[in-house]
Parts: sequence; structure tokens; C-alpha cells
Amino acid sequence: MTQASKRTVLMATFQLGDRALPFVRRLEEAGLEVVRNPFNRTLTEAELIELLPGVFATFASVEPYTDRVFQAAPQLEVVARYGVGYDQIDVQAATRHGVLVAMTFGMNHEAVADSAFTLMAALIYRSVAMHQRVKEGLWGSNFRPGLWRMTVGIIGLGRIGKAMARRCKGFDMRVLAYDIRPDHAFIKAHGLEFVPLDTLLCESDVVTLHIPHTPETTDFINRERVALMKPSAYLVNTSRGGVVDEEALHEALTGRRIAGAALDVFKKEPPVGSPLLGLDNVLLSPHCAGANATSEVASADRVVESILAVARGGAPEPEFLLNPEIIPTRRGLRR
Repeated sequence: MTQASKRTVLMATFQLGDRALPFVRRLEEAGLEVVRNPFNRTLTEAELIELLPGVFATFASVEPYTDRVFQAAPQLEVVARYGVGYDQIDVQAATRHGVLVAMTFGMNHEAVADSAFTLMAALIYRSVAMHQRVKEGLWGSNFRPGLWRMTVGIIGLGRIGKAMARRCKGFDMRVLAYDIRPDHAFIKAHGLEFVPLDTLLCESDVVTLHIPHTPETTDFINRERVALMKPSAYLVNTSRGGVVDEEALHEALTGRRIAGAALDVFKKEPPVGSPLLGLDNVLLSPHCAGANATSEVASADRVVESILAVARGGAPEPEFLLNPEIIPTRRGLRR
């Protein structure tokens, strides 16, 4: 690939560690130079700006792609995000600067649903506390609800929400669903109940969140909505930390106005100093719901394919792009 022989890719993601080597090798075998994230953590805006000169593509993580970043990177052509969340990417700014934003849609939704269901079960059965109880030489357990035939409310019925619904129906659960763009064919085919949001919050034993973080969904679960939940209900969040008002959640948990919460995501990550860390009715996970062996390979392969498509003078498939409308005029916007 002579056209791409001197082009540079920034491997901004650090989560893969040495497991990134096969994907780095694929890029290098295509004639690309790969520069690794030297900090082994999420890059700041300033660090990203410093690393981007001469870079045409990023193997992106959750570092911030702001208008300032795009202004400072005139050679950048594609941000290929390892994941499906894009709240750290200013897509409008990327479009103005002619930068394609590629995602890995469809690569990890089953993994996230696995994690959400596991967190829900572990929270309800107090698995961590029971484990510790046995280690301390204690025995027996307090009353707890069961999973079978409980009522689960799924907020957000996209790929992940649908995968979660299928798992819940396998336990003969009553599944309530809410989405601003409901797939009524799926709802009917799987025996779900599409209900207003207030009804879902009032009637669910577990509320599980599968919505993106946008300006419209910031603090989507707030004091008013938490107050609608049953005192015996649980909240599970594997979407984005910004969709939950953590102060309101902390108040509800400490006041026992809801029974507990399982959180894989937080407004600040890692959540150092968060009062949620000290509660005995919260189960915590380090933003890893979408990561398992299968989804990791599929997602990383998808990122590589997106980068190689641009390196060859083309573009990723439109279904993986947040701004496919710029494909016909991309070069005109950049020059």
C-alpha cells in the first residue's frame, strides 16, 4: 500500500495492553506507522493535541475529541472509536473539519447485556457480601428476592436493551420497555410491554439503563424519577455515568428509598472520592461491561478495518459511521 506507506496511526486506546499487538501488526503490515499512547491511561485534550500532528487516524478510546483537537490536527481523517459510546466526541466539529467518526456498532452489545444481567443477579443475591460472609466463618443468609418472574424495566431498547430483554425473558420475567423510538415489532415478538416511563419506574423491581449520554439524557435518572421507584427496587447502569444524577442516587441509597444499585459507569472515571464507593448496597464495576474475549476481538478488528478503508482512499461502511454524509465531500472539507 504505497499510498499509506508513511501514514501514521495513533493507538490512543490503552485498555488492550499487549493484546493490542495483533491489531498493531495488521496496521503495520498494511504499511502504516503506529504510535502508541505513551501514558497508559486516558489522554487529556492537551496530550491528544500534542500527539496528533502528522496522524491521519486514531484507534480511539474515551479521550476527548473537541473542536480544539480537530483544529490542531489538519491531517486527521478518521477517528475510529473502540466502543459504541461517543459522548467524548464532538461529532458536529468532526463533520465541520471533514473527519470521519467510525464506531464499532454491533460488536459488543451481547457482552454488555451479559454484564448487565450478571450485575443484576449479583446485586439481588448479594453475591459479594455472601462470599465475604463465608470467608469470615459465618453462615446463613437474610431474605432476598429471586430473579424468576420478577419485573424488569428496560430504558433504551437498542441493540443492548434488546439483548437484555432476551435474557430476562429466559427467566420468565415480566419485561417493561421504554424508548423514544420503540421497535414495536421486536416488542410484540418477544412479549414485552411498552409503557410510559413513569409506569416503568413505578412497577419495576429492577430498572436497567441502556441509553446514550446526550445533552437530553444528562441526569435522566434524577430525584423525581428515583422517587417513583419502589423502595424494594434496584437500579443497574451499564450505559454512561452522565445519565444518572449521582447525588440524587446517593441520597436514595443512603435513605433506603431504593434497595440498591449496580454501576459499571460513573460521571468521573475512575470515581475516586465518590460517596457511592462507601455504600453497602452498591455493587461496583470498572466500566468493563462491554469487554470480553469475543467482543474485544470483534471491536478491535472493526476499528482496524475502518482505518484501513480510509488508508486505501475509501471510507468505512456507512452503518459504522456517525457522519456518513461527509463521505462524498470529505476531501473538499479538509482542503
